[in-house]
Amino acid sequence: MRALQLQRLDGPDGLALVELPEPEAQDAVLIDVVAAGVSFPDLLLTKGQYQLKPPLPFVPGVEVAGVVRSAPEGASVKAGDRVMAFSFGLGGFAEVAAIPAEMVFRIPRRWSFEAAAGVVMNYHTAHFALHRRGRLKAGETVVVHGAAGGVGTASIQVARGAGARVVAVVSDERKAEVARKAGAHEVLLSSGPWLTQLKELTDGLGANVVLDPVGGDIFDKSLKALAPEGRLLVVGFAGGRIPEVAVNKLLLRNIDVVGVAWGGFLIHEPSLTPTIAKDLEAMADQGVLEPVVGPVFPLEQGAQALRELDARRATGKVVLRVREG
Repeated sequence: MRALQLQRLDGPDGLALVELPEPEAQDAVLIDVVAAGVSFPDLLLTKGQYQLKPPLPFVPGVEVAGVVRSAPEGASVKAGDRVMAFSFGLGGFAEVAAIPAEMVFRIPRRWSFEAAAGVVMNYHTAHFALHRRGRLKAGETVVVHGAAGGVGTASIQVARGAGARVVAVVSDERKAEVARKAGAHEVLLSSGPWLTQLKELTDGLGANVVLDPVGGDIFDKSLKALAPEGRLLVVGFAGGRIPEVAVNKLLLRNIDVVGVAWGGFLIHEPSLTPTIAKDLEAMADQGVLEPVVGPVFPLEQGAQALRELDARRATGKVVLRVREG
């Protein structure tokens, strides 16, 4: 099979298109991959900066969409099903992937393979962040930073599905249009006085929940954006700097800073996956979830796809087209 293999920890430049033996199914679902999602963990893996540090060489790729070739007895999917899946960090940038059955889900009929390739990690992360960690309630105001990216657009839709008011924060007008398309009620520019504008939108109170995959200066301002008993959800640090907080601010203002690590949590509570999947499936059936697909690259241009992510130029979900589906 064709695969993108990381041969040195040199960022996207360390990738090479190679021929490798297909993985053995064993007790996993064997998937003929049509499209693979390109995510921030993939980028960190190529730089040796992710918590998972597999020995070189290896095939990155945490999420795929394709057609089941074979499935173990008792799996919820069968040969021929269109599916989307999460690989726990490796193996997605290839024509064939073997993925544990509990992380493989049928694709809603109206979704393309490209749309589905970015669903499992982004939407499960958004749901886990907002519901399990953020304790989101209907009628609350949610601020989503990085709102034009994969996690951001997913979070907008999951928050809307919960009956929340969604304020998206993005870096430019091009990304603002993506956030609006994803369903944000209001969109603010991070280069402008977004904090002041948010307070005006909320009669001076601020947001009940802020979802932050950016970190750095955005995190610092987001602490000030919280209403009393507000929750700041730390999803990642795409902006580079890992921020720190003076805990007296939490005490004096009765606010929470909450860590969100969906993948790590599954190790301790794998039963959460089907619960989230069922809720997301219901929202998809209601038309609440519509994945926003960004640029689509052929498999051999995987390095360029990661560069787009690294430069924060991409909007929506960056996808690799692996084969015709």
